[in-house]
Amino acid sequence: MTHPQKPGAVTGYRELPQDLIDLANQVKEKENELGDLLASLRERDDVDQRCLALGRTSLQQGFMWTVRGLFCPESRL
Repeated sequence: MTHPQKPGAVTGYRELPQDLIDLANQVKEKENELGDLLASLRERDDVDQRCLALGRTSLQQGFMWTVRGLFCPESRL
């Protein structure tokens, strides 16, 4: 079982309640499922690999932003 992060464990991140940790883990699970599907598509000769790579990059960014939205890190940038 995952426990809430200790304050200051990662610079710029707040302590996360268990429900947000659970949500982030659900997002990561879906990301991995989709990654497995994309890996199987990469093996096909009848798939446009350039389009697939662009879609993969966009999906990576989407998942990154989703998790960042849950974690709400502080930044001066």
